[in-house]
Amino acid sequence: MNKKIYYSTSENIRLDQYLVDIIDVNRSQIKKKINEGMILLNDKKIKAGTIIKFGDKITVYEEEEFVLKPKKIDFLIKYEDEDIAVISKPQDVVTHPGAGNMDNTLVNGLLYTFKDLASTPDPLRPGIVHRLDKDTSGLIIIAKSDTAYLNLVNAFKEHKIKKTYLAIVEGKLEGEGSIEMPIGRDTKNRIKMTVTPINSKYAHTEYKALRSFGNFTLVSINLLTGRTHQIRVHFKHIGHPVLGDLVYGNKNKYNIDKQMLHSYKLEFKHPVSDKIITIEDDFPTRFEKFIKRFDYEKYNNG
Repeated sequence: MNKKIYYSTSENIRLDQYLVDIIDVNRSQIKKKINEGMILLNDKKIKAGTIIKFGDKITVYEEEEFVLKPKKIDFLIKYEDEDIAVISKPQDVVTHPGAGNMDNTLVNGLLYTFKDLASTPDPLRPGIVHRLDKDTSGLIIIAKSDTAYLNLVNAFKEHKIKKTYLAIVEGKLEGEGSIEMPIGRDTKNRIKMTVTPINSKYAHTEYKALRSFGNFTLVSINLLTGRTHQIRVHFKHIGHPVLGDLVYGNKNKYNIDKQMLHSYKLEFKHPVSDKIITIEDDFPTRFEKFIKRFDYEKYNNG
């Protein structure tokens, strides 16, 4: 917290009126700062309408402006040109700064790695068009030019970007399926989402079972809408929560406590050149290790 001290050169004037010409803040903001105790008169809290005298001491506290800092964050670049990049975000990395984590995010890594990033309405999210949860790994499109950002925002809004995920879910699934159920805020727990007809939005998920092992299934998932926690909520609703999802799923004997969910493939029209871009990520190492446990057990148990 910074503070500046001024000594009044006027008198018989309201404090808030006097400060309008002294600091670069409008009158309503000055009143707010006075009410919050961020402006003191002779080291005491006062009201905005207090009349000042010549030589009065005025202390103005100012919060330090936050500046995003570049920082080396490990991620793989799967595609890059002058307008966009597609990167693979590791598990455990938060996409953008927020309360409690302002300098160990993907955005800090993007600033370190890329010379140019698109401007966005939120200055803490340069280049960010969409996001993945902290525990979800995989592909994200980054906008490097402003034109690319605007066109990508519209493409996501119009569901023109095909997103394919891989997940390991609890229980055995077979064949293909479609889940069309509305998702809204859980009225019993505002942090969570749930399938509900109340204050909800249409959500559509398609999936294909790829392989079962033990009491788990590897599935390929296509999102036809982009609701918050959509995959996790839909698969919990049909009785097959994502393994390791401790918010919507269950504890497990394998001590997997981070969700087995990976953004595996993106297909979209380039936001500037219009060429078709298809990017596929590597199969996640943590998936491979988990599946091998069952191959090993099956082999040794004959």
